Parts: sequence; C-alpha cells; structure tokens
Amino acid sequence: MRNKGNKIPLHRRIWCKIRCWQKINDVDDETLARYLMLSVRTLREYDSDAGHLSLERLENFMTSTGLTIDVLVNF
Repeated sequence: MRNKGNKIPLHRRIWCKIRCWQKINDVDDETLARYLMLSVRTLREYDSDAGHLSLERLENFMTSTGLTIDVLVNF
C-alpha cells in the first residue's frame, strides 16, 4: 500500500520549480516578487507554505517571464 504522507502537493512542486528557475537565472527576490505581483515578505512566506499560491500569481509570473505552464511543470 502506498504511503500518502510522502506525496508532495502540486502547489509546493510548482513553487520549488519557480525558486529553481530563480536560482538558475540569477533573479533576486525583489524581481521575482515583482513578476508574481506580490511583496517580498509574501514571497518568503510561500517558502514555508505555498498553499496560497494562486493561478493569478502563476499567470503573472508566466507573462513576465515568457514561460508556459508546460515548461514550468516539466522544468
């Protein structure tokens, strides 16, 4: 039987990929916050709980960076 406690939620996986993209592209927190249209404080809160990451924020990020959801999910 599979242990459900080890499954990583989708919002957490997407947030980790956004942070990975940030590191690879050498983008600072202020710029990333601007791409997502939120404050730096909220950006850092997402590191511990990305449950409030909305589709609107993802759309803002993708529009600002030119990425698609396909690229982001398969990054």
